[in-house]
Amino acid sequence: MAIMLFKLRGVPDDEAEDIREILKGSAIDYYETPPSRWGVSMEAIWLQDEGQLEQARALIDEYQQERTRRVKEEYSRLKQEGKVVTLFEHIKENPLLFLLSVVMIAFIVYVSIMPFLEVGNP
Repeated sequence: MAIMLFKLRGVPDDEAEDIREILKGSAIDYYETPPSRWGVSMEAIWLQDEGQLEQARALIDEYQQERTRRVKEEYSRLKQEGKVVTLFEHIKENPLLFLLSVVMIAFIVYVSIMPFLEVGNP
């Protein structure tokens, strides 16, 4: 019986491709289910043989630990070089867009709660 190994929803394409390569390189039989139009089916990688689950899980865990380490190092390097854009810097670059966003959010909140505030008033 097939067993789900790795959910692909929200996974970057490069990470999904790395997982496929790891499984192929280790001769682990798998198949993928694609995403459906309406998000009903599970986009995932499935194992055909439950006996390979432990090996596949260990390979993926090792890969994800290495990827996490690599991404954190890259972020630290970019932060030291001053290339990481903070929220404040983003707002400072686009103050009009920020102000428009705040006004739109306030309007949506107002329209959403207004009917409830007028329930008791004739």
